[in-house]
Amino acid sequence: MTFLQAASAFILIGILAGAAPAEANDALLQGGAYEVKVRLELPHVEEWAIDKFRTICVPAGDGAFDAPLPVLSGNNPLAKCPASNVRRDGATLRFDIVCDGRNAARARAVYALAPTAFKGRIWMVMGGKNMTMTEVQVGHRIGRCDPAGTPQN
Repeated sequence: MTFLQAASAFILIGILAGAAPAEANDALLQGGAYEVKVRLELPHVEEWAIDKFRTICVPAGDGAFDAPLPVLSGNNPLAKCPASNVRRDGATLRFDIVCDGRNAARARAVYALAPTAFKGRIWMVMGGKNMTMTEVQVGHRIGRCDPAGTPQN
């Protein structure tokens, strides 16, 4: 087991312990506008971690949510890269993000979903820079989105 896999498992246990359990018939993560607290954590620079808030629209679905959530930290190349290996197991959503090109950025994401909230971590490696960081997201539903995907309160 690699360090990243071990850290993922350890953090996931903590995330799931704080998430409200969902009934089997509940649609996980309802569509709508979500306020998301985002913090970018860098190894050995904890005092510089600042919480920022973003509002996103989660598309409404006809069943359980199983689409990747976006990378939200600013000036991040992973925000434009495609997600792959998207898989949902109960209230847990996992996916990988891999940018094209040699020495490109890559990431692994794990989220705990509830009907109107989510918690997640995205472990990122910035390719040729050999730089690692983690984006932490905590979101809660605040309203609806209009048909164009703009949040409404």
